[in-house]
Amino acid sequence: MLRVLKAGFFSTIQDNGRFGLLNKGVPVAGVMDSFSATRLNKLLENETNAAVMEITMTGPTIEFLKPTFFCAGGADILMTLNNNPIQHFKVYQVQKGDILSYGKLVKGFRNYLAVKGGFQVPAILDSRSYFYPITEQSQLKDGVEIEIDVCENYSPKLTALQIGSFLAESKLEVSKGPEFQLLSDRQLERLFSKKFTIAKEYNRMAYQLEEMIEQHKYNMLTSATLPGTIQLTPSGKLIILMKDGQTTGGYPRILQLSDKAISILAQKKYKDEVSFKLV
Repeated sequence: MLRVLKAGFFSTIQDNGRFGLLNKGVPVAGVMDSFSATRLNKLLENETNAAVMEITMTGPTIEFLKPTFFCAGGADILMTLNNNPIQHFKVYQVQKGDILSYGKLVKGFRNYLAVKGGFQVPAILDSRSYFYPITEQSQLKDGVEIEIDVCENYSPKLTALQIGSFLAESKLEVSKGPEFQLLSDRQLERLFSKKFTIAKEYNRMAYQLEEMIEQHKYNMLTSATLPGTIQLTPSGKLIILMKDGQTTGGYPRILQLSDKAISILAQKKYKDEVSFKLV
């Protein structure tokens, strides 16, 4: 068990997501930055789908009520364990009463906390990922307690990972979407030769970009979408669907982000710049 003394701006429990239910209107949900979450679970030798805590912008203060092992990484946020600075992507052992605190955000946007065995919140529709109203909670609140496994004797094969300049990456790999052929030469030139700025409208559902490309008058029936689908509105605005995004949409689906690109974008915030690379 651990207790969330302060929840931070927006902290949730997420695993890899809720699959096979898009036709029922249920979003995938799950970790936004799978690159970071997967590596943390590997460090602890957890199952690939073990639930982690996704921490957005400002982190929580957590009291461990059981002995266990943990590691954290993703966005570069200052962290302390019992007021002593700790490193990202490094395994630490904790005892009952130890306090993990998050401080200033240095770079990136989302950090992940993994514990040995994963967070044991109830699985709903085969996933522990928070997504209201599928789950009772949309995010963690101050004072909530979360079940974790007791772990006192564990010798990790790796105690730390060196992660390169992942947070500095800004080029998003994309493939052609179903309506890619509708794009004009001028729209294509703008898409792949210029940078785009993250707009104020960005969250787990979607990221909007400030710069627009040429307007269009294409009409289409509402069609299936996925996390990473890039839609083009009639005004020329680009909307990138993320893990909590809707499962259908009526705008042309011009591009599709790779899994890596979704992780890169998940670490961007207002006024950060990105560009597209067709692969």
